[in-house]
Amino acid sequence: MKTIVLFCFFIGSFFQAQTHRYIYELQLKMDSTESGHQKFYMLLDINKNETKFYGRNLLTADSLNKKFGNLDNKHVDMTGQIIKRKKGSFDNENFINIKFGYYSYKTTDVINWKIENDIKKYDGYDLQKATADFGGRHWIAWFNKKIPFNEGPYKFHGLPGLIFEIQDDKNNFIYKLVANQNDPGNFSTDDFLESNFGIEAVVITEKQKRKLLLDFYNDPFSFERTNFLNSPDLNINIGGKQIRSIEELNTQVKNLQEIIRKYNNPVEVDKAMNYK
Repeated sequence: MKTIVLFCFFIGSFFQAQTHRYIYELQLKMDSTESGHQKFYMLLDINKNETKFYGRNLLTADSLNKKFGNLDNKHVDMTGQIIKRKKGSFDNENFINIKFGYYSYKTTDVINWKIENDIKKYDGYDLQKATADFGGRHWIAWFNKKIPFNEGPYKFHGLPGLIFEIQDDKNNFIYKLVANQNDPGNFSTDDFLESNFGIEAVVITEKQKRKLLLDFYNDPFSFERTNFLNSPDLNINIGGKQIRSIEELNTQVKNLQEIIRKYNNPVEVDKAMNYK
């Protein structure tokens, strides 16, 4: 009942100059072979000119920094789903952390929806079904025509109403709308989305992004390796483990490469890295 009251309250204020925030529970499989999901809470911010989608943990860290006047609280996104776009556009600006850097690159992501006749209830709302193929997956969405935003989580938008639920047919990614909020004016994300807690986003191409990811995979501890070559007696701590030789470092490289290969299950699986 609380969710219904909130929605009804905000319907009357949709067209004021403010940020409309919708909170989604995201369940995802970092490894497609696993049976269980990891859970994240993601925020969809809609204002007059832009739409943004990002993890709630980013906002939490930023809020703590502003409250205590520092940048000690940082967060690195693990979902790979930080984006923003102009209103009504299919051109998305994507943001990603790669090792010590923060980058942005643009993609055009047109989704061709097929609206079905199926209707179901969700907290008293009538939701209509739509399907689409996007990113190498088949998606099933449920949207509501009475919420006057053609938006949804991540890059999923373009339906005649707000997407309440969407998931792929293999249940790797499941998004469910759980709450909404309102913020006067255009809520600023400059300190944690356009930049990452003091690290400005470097503009690159999608091709350059793939090269950076491959370079990181091939030698994730390249900085530490250089230090070893310059100072053979150096001890380096990696994940709480003391590394005292190149051989021990190479073992850590192989372990991390195995993890990277295992958790290589992005939303757009047709763009997954081919690590060898």
